[in-house]
Parts: sequence; structure tokens; C-alpha cells
Amino acid sequence: MSKAPSIAPAAEPEPSTPHRPGEKLPVLMIGAIGVVYGDIGTSPLYTMKESFIGPHPMAVDALHIFGVLSLIFWSLMMIVTIKYVVVAMRADNKGEGGTFALLSLISRSLDGKRWTPLLVMLGVLATCLFYGDAMITPAISVLSAVEGLEVAAPSVESLVIPISIVILIGLFLVQARGTAKVGAIFGPLVLVYMAVLAVMGISNILAHPEVIGALNPLWGVRFFADNPKTAFLAMGSVFLAVTGAETLYADMGHFGRRAVAYSWLAIAYPCLMLNYLGQGALLLGDPSAVRNPFYLMAPEWARVPLVIVATIATIIASQAVISGAFSVTHQAVQLGYLPRLRTLHTSEKAAGQIYIPAVNWGLLAMVIALVLGFKASTNLASAYGIAVTGTMLITTVMLAVLIFQVWRWNKVLAAGTIGLFLIIDGAYFASNITKIPDGGWFPLTVAAVLFTVLTTWATGRRLMRERLAETGLPLPIFIKSAANSAHRVRGTAVFLSASADTIPSALLHNLKHNQVLHDRVLILTVRVEEVPYSDAATRVEVHPDSDGFYRVILHYGFMEEVDIPRDLAGIGDIGEPFDMMRTSFFLGRQKLIPSKEVPGMALWRERLFAWMSKSSESAMEYFQLPTNRVIELGSQLQI
Repeated sequence: MSKAPSIAPAAEPEPSTPHRPGEKLPVLMIGAIGVVYGDIGTSPLYTMKESFIGPHPMAVDALHIFGVLSLIFWSLMMIVTIKYVVVAMRADNKGEGGTFALLSLISRSLDGKRWTPLLVMLGVLATCLFYGDAMITPAISVLSAVEGLEVAAPSVESLVIPISIVILIGLFLVQARGTAKVGAIFGPLVLVYMAVLAVMGISNILAHPEVIGALNPLWGVRFFADNPKTAFLAMGSVFLAVTGAETLYADMGHFGRRAVAYSWLAIAYPCLMLNYLGQGALLLGDPSAVRNPFYLMAPEWARVPLVIVATIATIIASQAVISGAFSVTHQAVQLGYLPRLRTLHTSEKAAGQIYIPAVNWGLLAMVIALVLGFKASTNLASAYGIAVTGTMLITTVMLAVLIFQVWRWNKVLAAGTIGLFLIIDGAYFASNITKIPDGGWFPLTVAAVLFTVLTTWATGRRLMRERLAETGLPLPIFIKSAANSAHRVRGTAVFLSASADTIPSALLHNLKHNQVLHDRVLILTVRVEEVPYSDAATRVEVHPDSDGFYRVILHYGFMEEVDIPRDLAGIGDIGEPFDMMRTSFFLGRQKLIPSKEVPGMALWRERLFAWMSKSSESAMEYFQLPTNRVIELGSQLQI
């Protein structure tokens, strides 16, 4: 894709490069089909059905069939192709996409702007809405696929929910084993599924080729002109065809911009539209097929195999969302919006393949609750969509800031582009709001709870740093007053500190109680930058002070793992090499005391922060410190 200089003369987005540069484009495209398009690829299972017999049913006639198909085609064109493939995927943060990457890209470019905190809150809100989507996607995808048994084998209809729950439990149980081996076959399997979608669509289109005329946007106009209220309400169900579009941008870093874009334009988009047109052709000839047009497109002998193929596709789609939840949670922890969580690496080669037990079991509990509570994909469809439209609307707002303030596009072009996106996203969001009483309240409730948790943790950490800074002693003053008078012992002491300029409380407590200092003392600060991956050449920053004191700052990207022993071992300019058996790591552990007397957060939020702090993973495990070389020193702190 070429970049016109007139669009962004002031600042061009950095080129996106996949993290697997040795692989050829066709291989990356197949991988992208498996990971990126699993979610949006399963939308044909329920979109057409929900558009006609969902919360706002309408007549199954030519006008409505053509109108819905026209809206689906042009929604995929405007939202997925234009907004995400053409515009959003240009906004990469060193190759990475997604809400946090976009937020970091903007914040780094516009640091200090008055409305930056508001933008940060919008980014956090978009992340919280994603979790609501991550809970509904496995439930509605697997349930809608297994519901094919109601068409293929009506005698086992009562087993739909139990079978769905067994599949979901199995899916979450295998997460701890990682997705490296399974991921290798995701692409070919989804490719087969996409081919099945296309073949089913073509076979039905041949019976009613006039259905291709639905691609004319005038049918969408006629749909609205005939009954604006019905068309507006139908948009809430039509939008189901677009759910999963955010993953194009979020997963861009895994495969590169070109692979994601080409696989959409050459494979996913055509196959999806052929299937939607095929469902429309089926309904033109048999309106009663609206009860499940996806499965009724297939001949009777092929329906059971189709249930199996569709179920496999929905499992893959669910896997992608679950992996995304792990990744987003890891980024939130690194950027300081969540406490430290136990994180396991499931691949020796791919650093991004992680498993977070707390997120895995929490998602499983919520997904099972959704299946048991809503019981049918039709009911779940009412809860689906509002979280995605909210996220897309926030992404548009963030893109507006990027286009106007960072890229500095031509103002007319920028206003036209963002205005169009806002109209489309706003209309879909407004239509989905009508779903709130029928289930849309669920993802909004989840988002509200998580927003409270994330902002409480971020605010609590800031307050805690401020309280510690009030009693902090500058390093030069400490060296002059205590370094020469204290007894020195052999070895190296590493004191972790939030600030590189002041003495950590653990050092003061150690000197107070043990009355010694080591020959070499490191004040170590870990900083997570607003980039996905830091430059290895500038990872370590060393500032020597007098009397054996050193200030060391380790820089990491928000998608990287912190490994202090590994990175300290690479320092060669502060005396003798590091010997872990002669190095002691001192950590400060504060017991937080909520208090009305100290200005800060509401008391209940202070208590929530204190509980989260107490429940977080130990710094020893998080920073990968050797277990037999760590000393923790506790203190009390009012917040």
C-alpha cells in the first residue's frame, strides 16, 4: 500500500514489520487467516438469523433480504476495509497494533497535552469493553455452532447446552499447554472453513443469481426509506457481521500489515460475502429457512459434517480471543493498570505465547455462566455487539487525535474521514443501545467493574509513590551521611526502587536493622516504556555514584517480560561481573492502611487497592529473581 505524502506530511507512521521476518508472505497470510479471522469468520452462523428473528423481528421478503445484505456488504467495506485495513493499520507502534499500542503511540507524541488523561481513560475503557467481548465470543460462537445439531439431528436437541459446556471446558483446560502446536494447524483449518463458506454460498446463489444485486448501496437506502425504525433496529443485528474487526488491528504485529490486509481482501472478505449472499438466496426461495439459514444452506447429508467444521472454526475463534485476553492483561500489568499476575510462558521460542491462570479460570466461569444463563445463541446475540461498537467508537476518537495532531493530515481529508467513521460507528452504537434490556447490560456491567478495578490500581500506585516520595532521601545526601560511617561487607546488594533518584525504604530499613552496607550497592529501577519492544542496545542505563553506589535503570517494552538477573549479567562496566551467589536482592513490601485522614481515593477504593496489592504476585517471581537470594523488608504506609 503506497503512502501519499500529502496525507501525512508531518509524521508518517512507522512501517509495520512482522516479528517473524523469515517467513514468506503466503505463509504469514495463512497464519493470519487462522488467528485474525476466526472471530469475524464465524459471524455467518448467526448474523442473518438474528437480523430477521432476533430482538426486533421483521418480515422475510425481498426488500428486507436485499436491504440487510446491502448493509452487511457496505459495513464490512467501510468498517473493516477502509477504517481498519486502510487507515488504522497505518497507526502501528513499532509494528504492534491494538488499543494500548495506539494509546502509547499518541501519548508518546503528545506528552503533556491537557486532554491526554481523558484519552488515557478512553483507552482503558476500550480495554475493559474488550473483556466483555472476550467472555461472550466463546459462548455465542460455540453455542451457535453446536445448535446446528437442532437442524442436522433434532433428536439430540436437549444435548446442545451440555455439549457446548464440555467443549468450552476442554478449550480452557488446554490453555496451560500453550497454542504453539495447535496454532500451526489453525490457518489451514480456517482456510478449509472459508472454502466451505464460499462453496455453500455459490451453490445457493446459482439458484437465485439476482441476489447479487444486493451489493448495490441503493438497497440499503430503500430499506431505510421504507421503514426507518425497523432498519435502525436491524442495524444492531447486522453489526454482528462486523464483530471481530478489531482483531485485524490488534493482531497486526503477529503477521505484519501486508499479510493481514491481503488475507482479508483476497480470502476472508470474498468468502464471507459469498456465504451471506447464499443465505439471502436461500431465504428468497424459502423464507421459512430463516430459523437457521446457515445450516439449511447445506444438503441434509452434509449438515452433521458442517456442524463439526463450524465447531472447529468457533473453537479457533474462541482460542484467538482467549489468547488476546492474556496479551491485553499482560500489557495492562506492564503499564501499571493491574497488579502483578502469575504469568507462565508456554513456548520457548515465541515470547508472546503466555498463559495467565487467573484470567483463564475467570473467563471460563463467566462463559459457562453465560451459556447457562442465556441458553441460546439468539439470546446471547442481544448481549453481543454493544461492547464491540463501544470499542470501535473509542478507536475512532483516538484515530482522530492521531490524524489531526500527530500525522497532521490535510484538514478537509481528515475531517471527512473521521466524520464518516463517527457517523457509522455512532449509528451502530446507538442501535446496539436498544439491546441493553435484552442482555446488553452484561458487557457494560463487566466493563464498569473492570474500569473501576484498573483505575483504582493506577490511582493507588500513584498515591503510594507520592507517599513514599514524601519521605524519600536523595541518593547523594545518603551517600555523604551514611556510606562512610556504615560497616561494609563483601558482595553486591540490589535494592529495587520506583524512583532512580531517591533511596528506597528497603535500604533504609536494612541499614537501620543490620547496620551494614555491601561493597557494591545498586539502586535498581524498572521502567516499562510506551513502546511494545525496547531497543536491546539501550536496555540498561547505568549512572555511577561514589563509594560503590550505582543507579541502574532497566527499560522494557509493554509486551516484554522483565528478567532482572539476565539483564544484570550483561552489565560489564560497574566492577566485577555479577555472581548471583554473591548478590542479594532487597525488596520493600508495604502494608497499606486505608485512611480517611490522608487525602486520596474514596475509602472503599483504598480498601480495594490494599486487597489487590496484597493479592498480587510477589515481586520475586514477577522479576524472575533467584528465590534463595531475596530478602523482603516490610513497612506500613497510609494511603
